[in-house]
Amino acid sequence: MQTVHPSWRLARSLCRTCRRSYSTQNHIPPLPPLSEWKTLFGSSATIVRDRVSVKSPETARSIVQSFVSGQSPAAGQGKIIVEAFPGPGALSRALLELPESHVKKLIILEDNEDYLNYLKPLEDADSRVKVVPLSGFDWDTYSHIEEAGLLNDVQTVPWESGLHPQLHFISHLQHTVKGEQLVAQLYRCIPDRSWLYKYGRVPMSFVLSEWVWDRIAGKPGTTKRCKLSVIAEGTAENKLSLGSGSLLPYDSHFHPSPARTAAGRPVGLRKPGHPMVTMNVVPHAEQIITKGMLDKWDYCLRRLFVLKSTPLKRAISSLAPGAQSLLKPIWDPSLPRDERVDINKPVRDFTLADWTILMRAFDEWPFAPEDLMISDAFTRQNAVRVVM
Repeated sequence: MQTVHPSWRLARSLCRTCRRSYSTQNHIPPLPPLSEWKTLFGSSATIVRDRVSVKSPETARSIVQSFVSGQSPAAGQGKIIVEAFPGPGALSRALLELPESHVKKLIILEDNEDYLNYLKPLEDADSRVKVVPLSGFDWDTYSHIEEAGLLNDVQTVPWESGLHPQLHFISHLQHTVKGEQLVAQLYRCIPDRSWLYKYGRVPMSFVLSEWVWDRIAGKPGTTKRCKLSVIAEGTAENKLSLGSGSLLPYDSHFHPSPARTAAGRPVGLRKPGHPMVTMNVVPHAEQIITKGMLDKWDYCLRRLFVLKSTPLKRAISSLAPGAQSLLKPIWDPSLPRDERVDINKPVRDFTLADWTILMRAFDEWPFAPEDLMISDAFTRQNAVRVVM
């Protein structure tokens, strides 16, 4: 998928805006010198090798500006921010440079001891900070911050009343398949208003690899279109806040430095060194995936995208025995054009409207399977340690 990146003029303008918006607060403990990062946060350790962190303070300011200030759809005052996977805390420090009128509280989730050495001093230096030495990938972490009273001052805002004015989730995404798994699970919390969404329409912002963004934003008919694309489109408005053009070259903005081939290219698509982007996620006021329907959507998407190049009229039998009977109510010529689906289209060409029509028919089908075999360890109350 072709991504439109901000021009160099926009990137330069953002930097100028950041200099005007941020105060110089000398009480914030600094990051270590960049020359020491390889030693302090060695890329040989798996936990570091699988994670990309912003290392440039100027880059961190530009990213924070695109998340919470200016033209960001998630901009607001008195923010209570939950930040996951901060690394040593470049974004954390940029957030703390904003006045308390902008950032009221910063809850940092990090379980890596090397990174904690540079995060815990922030807690001592600024009363707005609470460092929680737990992983943002674990469901129990979010239960812990609630039980500890860290969200007691978060208002519960009715879904129809607009974007939540306080609460905001910000995270680097892990640079492995776990990063994609995590963001997929967070999207899946939106329709049933679980996780932080029980407080209202909470915005999310991410630093992520461009290949994950391409899957989130995959358009019908493209090779990037997938189950994640459909769920993301159906639950939220997803927009780049900074394209990869503003975050290149990689080595000037991020840690760790990538392993490279003899030709100088980064090794492996899911390894550090490939282009990075940042994005904002704003849940839709009206949800296409209604409460109680998530498992059915998940089941049908998972089954049908296995056959994504196959026309629906042939792929639909993968849903269950007798599923061919679903074709008539979604492709009846007597129906208005906008209420029927072209069953000759391959699955990956389906629009969100097509999926909505199919899911309505599946929901009304009396012979739909009852056991949808959905494994969702993140949202189940009896979850074990990890999200997926």
